[in-house]
Amino acid sequence: MGQRIAVLGAGPMGLAVAYQLARDGHQPVVFEADDRVGGMAAGFDFSGLTIERYYHFHCISDTAFLQLLGELGLSDQMHWHATRMGYWYQDRLQAWGNPLALLKFRGLGLAAKFRYGLHAFLSTKRKREDWKALDHVEATGWIRRWVGAEAYEVLWRRLFDYKFYDYSSNLSAAWIWSRIRRIGTSRASLFEEKLGYLEGGSDTLLNAMRDDIVKHGGEVRLGSPVAKVVIAQDQVRGVESGGQFEAFDKVVSTIPLPYVPRVMPDLPPAVLAQFQAVRNIAVVCVIVKLRKQVTENFWVNTNDPEMDIPGLVEYTNLRPLDQHIVYVPFYMPGEHAKYADPDQVFLDKVRRYLKKINPSLSDADFLDMRASRYRHAQPICEPGYLDRLPAPALPVRGLWVADTSYYYPEDRGISESIDFGLKMAKDAAA
Repeated sequence: MGQRIAVLGAGPMGLAVAYQLARDGHQPVVFEADDRVGGMAAGFDFSGLTIERYYHFHCISDTAFLQLLGELGLSDQMHWHATRMGYWYQDRLQAWGNPLALLKFRGLGLAAKFRYGLHAFLSTKRKREDWKALDHVEATGWIRRWVGAEAYEVLWRRLFDYKFYDYSSNLSAAWIWSRIRRIGTSRASLFEEKLGYLEGGSDTLLNAMRDDIVKHGGEVRLGSPVAKVVIAQDQVRGVESGGQFEAFDKVVSTIPLPYVPRVMPDLPPAVLAQFQAVRNIAVVCVIVKLRKQVTENFWVNTNDPEMDIPGLVEYTNLRPLDQHIVYVPFYMPGEHAKYADPDQVFLDKVRRYLKKINPSLSDADFLDMRASRYRHAQPICEPGYLDRLPAPALPVRGLWVADTSYYYPEDRGISESIDFGLKMAKDAAA
């Protein structure tokens, strides 16, 4: 008889933990506060179209994700396409993302172009396991030293400023490098970026994982937040949910770290302090349904004094749908005054921004718009970030805690969450 293990959170990481536990003969019970699985990867009904609230894509290097698709018999649902990038700068949409586009880019000198290209090339060639050399290096200074003041100002500064605001000058170079490397290595050639999408979106995998957990004897309880993890004599006893105590052999938490002190108030004070020190960026993500394309690009980075966004994602230039779908994320610290603005403020901005990029768009082309908010969307990864976190196996017997922060320096992603969740399940069940 396997162990009975509570799993907090039904995002990709939590589902991966429960998936592995169930397949290994244990009895996981997943507690999810939302009414659906998926966390930030969850879908919603966008006026007849089921789609993620926050955009997702897949790279050819997403090994754990692709292996799991194979295990679940879903590999034939994966599709790969060449995608394009653009850069909106000086009221002009320019090609981006390959050496020729860099060479032709208007608004940047030849020396700056060379330095930028060399930095991007060497970043993709740095081995994944060599990230620790950048761990304690500050990112903006690192980039400036490589690309120079001109390229930093044109191509990088606003990406930092409109994602991290006051925190932009104290980020880990290892974390930034991993983002450059992931996209840089997802290429069919030097001149062709190659990204993938799953037929039916992330729901295809998430629902298959949920069904497999249940098939192998686990449970997935939606609308069931855990109020408290019960600890006594430095050992987990169980959880309180819905006003009831339920005993468990072990507990694995994958909820955002800022929630941990509230759910686990009886942790040792030093561990609580580590979790309380974690800071996150929030996001207000606007999704738009249009009659026609904005551009031909999947990614468009923006450097425009009238736009307080780092860029936009035209999702249907990767995954074809009946209408054109664009995601426009507004990142900011959750304590920033702008985060309290009503949704309509963000919707109005997006309408204005898209019409500026493509003046042929009229109000009649906007079929629907929605805004979703996630308070803990992105950890703020300072230099030496991982050193500040407790190990996933806490100094409480039977208790493991992690979220997307724990696969630093990798950026948050479905594949990375799955990989970490599978490994954590093995450790927790040992």
